[in-house]
Amino acid sequence: MTEIEFTAIVGRTKKTVLSAVRKHLAARFFHAIDDVVQETYLRGYRHLAGGKFRNESSLETWLYAIARNESLRMNNRLAREEAKAVKEADRWMSLETERASSDEVISLGLLLERLPAKYREVVTLKSEGYTEQEIAERLKINTGTVKSRFSRGKELLQKLSGEVQ
Repeated sequence: MTEIEFTAIVGRTKKTVLSAVRKHLAARFFHAIDDVVQETYLRGYRHLAGGKFRNESSLETWLYAIARNESLRMNNRLAREEAKAVKEADRWMSLETERASSDEVISLGLLLERLPAKYREVVTLKSEGYTEQEIAERLKINTGTVKSRFSRGKELLQKLSGEVQ
């Protein structure tokens, strides 16, 4: 097959091929129309040059089927790439969230270190899930003292966090 013969085939069938591509390629992938058309004609040329066209249908029908198949392949390929991109973005977002969470924990730890020991003990134990009664028994102080130290500790943490920001 000569270049002139194939150019004539492209000229004669381009509307049919473009129609097939537009019909079968997902709208969100229309940016790939040129790639699909090019792949359609490359595949068609290889088959024509290799003598694989069996003349069981018209050339237009045969190229339409190739264009349809190439469109469907491109849909699948680009959908997989989209899925990978979404997965990668999700992975980066979770890493960013983890980093932000660890930064918050570090910041809270630094703020707790700045609290006086009597408030730090109560706030730390309370954040670990101990009840006021358990904290009182553990530190050998009254539950009222636990409540007031916890309240005062929270106030100091809020003031300290305002200074840091």
